[in-house]
Amino acid sequence: MEASARLRSAAGPRSALFVAGVGMIVSSAMTIAHFFAANYPVSIFQGSFCDISAFFNCDSSAYASISAVAGMPIGWFGLMLGALVALGAVVPSRDLDRTTAPLVALNAVGVVALALYSVLGLGSLCLLCSGYYLFSFLAVGLYWCYGERPRSRSPWLARPSVTHLAVFGIATLGGAVGVRLYHDARQEAQSGGVATRVVNQFFNLPTVSTPSFLSPFWKVRSTARFEDAPLRLIEYADLLCSDCLYLNTQLDRLVEEFAGKINIVFQFFPLEAKCNDVVDKDLHPGACDVTWMAAYDSTKFKAIHDEIIANFRAARTPEWRAELARRYDVEAALEDSSTHALVERIIRTGVEYEKTSDQYSHGIRSTPTLILNNRMIIGTFPYEQLRAIFQALVDRHEQGDRSFMENWVDGG
Repeated sequence: MEASARLRSAAGPRSALFVAGVGMIVSSAMTIAHFFAANYPVSIFQGSFCDISAFFNCDSSAYASISAVAGMPIGWFGLMLGALVALGAVVPSRDLDRTTAPLVALNAVGVVALALYSVLGLGSLCLLCSGYYLFSFLAVGLYWCYGERPRSRSPWLARPSVTHLAVFGIATLGGAVGVRLYHDARQEAQSGGVATRVVNQFFNLPTVSTPSFLSPFWKVRSTARFEDAPLRLIEYADLLCSDCLYLNTQLDRLVEEFAGKINIVFQFFPLEAKCNDVVDKDLHPGACDVTWMAAYDSTKFKAIHDEIIANFRAARTPEWRAELARRYDVEAALEDSSTHALVERIIRTGVEYEKTSDQYSHGIRSTPTLILNNRMIIGTFPYEQLRAIFQALVDRHEQGDRSFMENWVDGG
């Protein structure tokens, strides 16, 4: 019996192919949902958190430029191919077999390229994407073992059905147009209705106090006293946290726009049990070391902070960190008791906030967490949303208590 007939007639391989197709659909749909949740949340409470560790991190992939092509999340193409694979399992057809096999092979090449880019380029691996990778390889294996084979003995060289290929292409591109329109609408909403909603939600957050001990490490200082600036931001962050890296990029833009109106204090909160007893495992190995280096000499803090941000992936390696310590002459920081005590004092201020999750005993338990003008924001959000909040706070500072929110909502 020829191989193609085995795939069309054997229940076992056909069931496995159906599982592979559905798996590709589900994992693709999850990556698409995560892409929009990470880049375009619809409220202040729906920021994305998919950071299992520094390496297993879906947020890095969602924020990467390669995550979307012309406004379309690349997961869309995977979803459509998964649908084609599942259809071939449910409705066995020689022509459909011959059409799907080369597409599955081409997809496998793309999967390998994406995995290499993620690991080597981003220094992380998305578990949602990994699910798609596994199901894609399952489909490849099934087509290799049971797929339509011409005389060349290679299922990838079977001549596809022009009709089936055209229908698949039209359906994929037609759906992609809809996804692109949805993407544009979500993007536009960030500076429109969503921004207005987020600003209202921000001002409805309960007020919290300033930490009893404010870190002496300032990223931006516009006034001599912290409380005198219109924008007062306390940033609980981990120097090896990818979401903190994303936030830093946003803040760099906002600092330029609101120059002279913003103070930013960096409150160390490394997510590594070596120096932070809030975490029960080492989410970001090496975070304590770079924290101690940055905290050792306040005059060198900003330079060390910026260099770690600029070399974020390299900073995860012990060799790079050792060289950083030598270059800035802060090697003693790793064993300096006063530096360790200072960092611990900063970390312990997180205990002062009421718990925000049943899983943790107090409020500051993840990074980034911001105390912005005495309101807590957990996680980070698109630039447009943060800018809207910043602008509303500046307006409130300039207008005093004169119905500024109504004016901002009507005119914003």
